[in-house]
Amino acid sequence: MSFPAPDIAVPERVRELARGAALTPVWLNNIGGLTFRTDDGRYIKWGPHDLEANMRDEAERMRWASRWIAVPEVLDQGQDAHQEWLVTIALRGRSAADPRWHDDPERAVRAVGEGLRMLHDALPVDECPWEWSVGSRTAGAAERGTIVPVDLRDAPPVDRLVVCHGDACLPNTLLTDDGVVAGHVDLAALGVADRWADIAVASMSTEWNLGDGWQDTLIDAYGIAPDRERLDYYRRLWNET
Repeated sequence: MSFPAPDIAVPERVRELARGAALTPVWLNNIGGLTFRTDDGRYIKWGPHDLEANMRDEAERMRWASRWIAVPEVLDQGQDAHQEWLVTIALRGRSAADPRWHDDPERAVRAVGEGLRMLHDALPVDECPWEWSVGSRTAGAAERGTIVPVDLRDAPPVDRLVVCHGDACLPNTLLTDDGVVAGHVDLAALGVADRWADIAVASMSTEWNLGDGWQDTLIDAYGIAPDRERLDYYRRLWNET
């Protein structure tokens, strides 16, 4: 994932959804999907169909999670044979991976850890209709033709079941300019799992966005000591599925 060039081509569907509003590209994912901010307070997410996570699921999960946490309000979601799209109302704040935080990485990292703990504590496991368990993830990978190493089917005992974000990387936590969590985005994989499934990915994402040295800072901000066995396992599971 990366920040797109300002002059990137705007898909025709995005222009239609913008309804004349000015568009600023803000995100490019690894399959060519794009996110744009409009000058009238919306975000338009567009991309080719993704076998791993689709925008229909994302819209459904955001509507459910909005009862307990700050997530974007869904205005429109749709798809055709070649593409899918999602339109939401913009939340205040900007991504924890935004260049604004390059000179103050510790504040951003700690905010992401605190925000993840808030999400885990707020969303009710008993009311969540989805799972993000090891079994569901390995089964999904197999359906996509990915061969998962046999030893990954033997997961560590569950520490604490929570409703996991499912992609708890820095770019998916929004922060105000003073480093307060403003909300969460990209919830297409949200579901019940061991909390370490999220913690492992969130802490690992600090390397992708900020470089070495911040993983344990995020875990400390979450409010728990690092569990090296579970961290290693769930990072491998992420990379293999």
